[in-house]
Amino acid sequence: MTHAEHEITAELVRDLVRDQHPDLAGHPVRLGARGWDNQLWRLGEELAVRLPWATESADELLRKEYSWLPALTPHLPLPVPVPQRLGEPSPRFPRPWIITTWVPGTPADRNPVTRAADAAESLARFLTALHRPAPAGAPTGRNRGGPLSERSEGFARTLDFATEQGLIKDPDAVRAVWHDAVTAPPWTGPPLWLHADLHPANVLTAGGTLCGVIDFGDLCAGDPAYDLAAAWLLLPSAPPDAFYASYEASAATMRRARGCAMGRALAGILIGDAGDHGRPGGKPTWGPPAHAALQRLVATIP
Repeated sequence: MTHAEHEITAELVRDLVRDQHPDLAGHPVRLGARGWDNQLWRLGEELAVRLPWATESADELLRKEYSWLPALTPHLPLPVPVPQRLGEPSPRFPRPWIITTWVPGTPADRNPVTRAADAAESLARFLTALHRPAPAGAPTGRNRGGPLSERSEGFARTLDFATEQGLIKDPDAVRAVWHDAVTAPPWTGPPLWLHADLHPANVLTAGGTLCGVIDFGDLCAGDPAYDLAAAWLLLPSAPPDAFYASYEASAATMRRARGCAMGRALAGILIGDAGDHGRPGGKPTWGPPAHAALQRLVATIP
């Protein structure tokens, strides 16, 4: 993460909206959250403004979300932030930005799922609706959606580093989960639409279950196992059999999903540890769900 040279303030957001979308200028502005790629500012009660701030890739991701997501949202059974307006670079702010609908709820890394059965059914319905064949020209993922074997070298490096930091007690068990996933039959169906970034901070909860999904910047086409991994990180029961039965996932896809989930868990553990120690890019709330997911995952390998 490299924080933007331009400080983002409520005054800046108000000025940008007034300059490019004056019909929305009367809405009050207040900070919503600072995410990995973007800052999120509330615009009244129904809208939000997302502005890139910490990664160079955020510009492309916002434009992709603005271009592709609106056509998918009518079919989705959970609320998502639907892009409404695009803001272009200007002397006030040299990067693109978007206005979306606001989705109420609390990220699952801060408010975990407690109603496992209801959440499993909601997640299965959402991903069944999302995972439609993507058209020609659909975006490809940032190392997501393709064969897991292409990520093995990076997975090994991440595991070695986490083990050296004393964060992984049984690296052989972690390797066993990954090996089982990469040796599973590959996805042979058409590339399906994927959220591709379904970690707990991008799923909203209320009343113990799911109430929304946010941040579609990594929207792409590929193997659905990348999204199905979310069950291991979000649901408190292990293994998440009810979820996979409701989704009607094949045994091979479930195996690949376990590997995707292990990769996500390792990343979450490192980001959580960085947050615990005040290092840049760290998020302390990411650690607990990632550690819990890892324990659930290693328990599934004989």
